[in-house]
Amino acid sequence: MGEIYFAIEAALAPERVMHGMTPRERALEVFSELRVWDTEYNSGVLIYVLFTDRAVKIVADRGIHATPGSSHVWQRIAGLTQGPLAAGDFEAGALSSIAAVAGELTRHFPVAGTNPDELLNDVQFL
Repeated sequence: MGEIYFAIEAALAPERVMHGMTPRERALEVFSELRVWDTEYNSGVLIYVLFTDRAVKIVADRGIHATPGSSHVWQRIAGLTQGPLAAGDFEAGALSSIAAVAGELTRHFPVAGTNPDELLNDVQFL
């Protein structure tokens, strides 16, 4: 029942950098802009990659974020993704983060009956 949205942004706009926007703040903004929160069980998760900074941020909706220890889980998964990304193996980093997030979602939101897609299944390039 969980939904994953993967978004990649090449770089922050210069004016955002000048105003001190962090990758985490941008990930929260993208979460809202892409309406990742718009799922029946509030179980959307955004994996946001800011390519120039090699930053990976994971933002979970309130339905999954409310589970015990979830913030540490997302930080761990983001950390696992940053290694391959920094080494230039973007595909391995992306696939490992998607698999890890999917595993977490399945643990908290096991599929029962129909599981309609509520979010796009494509990578979003910003």
